[in-house]
Amino acid sequence: MTSLPSQHVTRLTLTDFRNYASLRLDPGAGLIALAGANGAGKTNLLEAISLLMPGRGLRGAEFPSLCRHGGKGGWAVSAIVDGPFGETQLGTAWKESEEQGPNAARAVLVNGHLEKSSGALAGLLRSVWLTPALDRLFSGAASDRRRYLDRMVALFDVEHGARVNAFEKLMRERNALLESGSLDRAWAASLETQMAELGVAIAAARQQALANLGAYLTPEKLSGPFPWSKLAVEGELEALVASLPALAAEDEYRKLLMDGRAVDRAAGRTLQGPHRSDLIVHHGPKDIPASEGSTGEQKALLIGLILAQAQAIRAVTGAAPVLLLDEVSAHLDKARRQALFALLQSLQLQVWMTGTEAELFDGIGRGTVVYQVENGHLSESQK
Repeated sequence: MTSLPSQHVTRLTLTDFRNYASLRLDPGAGLIALAGANGAGKTNLLEAISLLMPGRGLRGAEFPSLCRHGGKGGWAVSAIVDGPFGETQLGTAWKESEEQGPNAARAVLVNGHLEKSSGALAGLLRSVWLTPALDRLFSGAASDRRRYLDRMVALFDVEHGARVNAFEKLMRERNALLESGSLDRAWAASLETQMAELGVAIAAARQQALANLGAYLTPEKLSGPFPWSKLAVEGELEALVASLPALAAEDEYRKLLMDGRAVDRAAGRTLQGPHRSDLIVHHGPKDIPASEGSTGEQKALLIGLILAQAQAIRAVTGAAPVLLLDEVSAHLDKARRQALFALLQSLQLQVWMTGTEAELFDGIGRGTVVYQVENGHLSESQK
């Protein structure tokens, strides 16, 4: 694997976030290890970084729950992000409002300018994360794999998340219209036309992202302990996009929606569309569904997928992402840990890793910064 220019966080500042009353961290551009007992605050740092992207971060938590107990009822995260394209100042904060109460949206700042929504963060910090919850990705619900897929697609195509949100809003509006029992056919047709345009764009973006990724999910690129895999999106709309020009696929999906109104009304939901698709993953060397692999094999597949994403994102965007690897050593033996550290070093990424003991990072390589985390406080040592 070749070295890749990367984005990296050069300063991270937290205020009343989770168990951090106040923190300023100036990390290096390479590997960063966070060691400490469960509950010390390791994952909270990764979560803070993940909130510098659109969405609710790697835990998907409600914003009020991020406030520090005993704090002032709000929280703030800011960072300076550097990379091949220059330096950017990012910030986000939340506090309860009189009008919206705990449902208030978070504030977002880019280079000191207050933005309308978190969508303004799209593409400014690209981050890929691995958490213990993803250990069940291959054997869990299709909705989890679809969210994972769309988050990955958004790292290539910054408009993808906005399209998915817009489609889901239109779909909810159509569902309510069908349920009302008084169908306005012109309104339904308008909604379905917009859904068809967005749905086809979503399916096409998914297929393009998998094509980008496929170049790095090969036996030649992943021949070590983290195996290559075969990915596909299974869904009616993706099949249409694969076989028809975009306009023809839109026409066909629009017709499916129109013809399916009665069935959708009876079901209380829209039964066809990109919201029903599934990410299919096969263990390449064994040629078996990923869900049939052992716990260790599934973890190794996930790591291989993340390594491939880092390279593919760099090839498409010009900068490798920041990696957030929570409890990455779980289910990895010593040989695989050492292989992972060597690969990460060779890619020259900024990687934030957590582990319950500093010994899990033995052999990680010179220059790695190891922080001991305890009750929301960090102390630094060099490997």
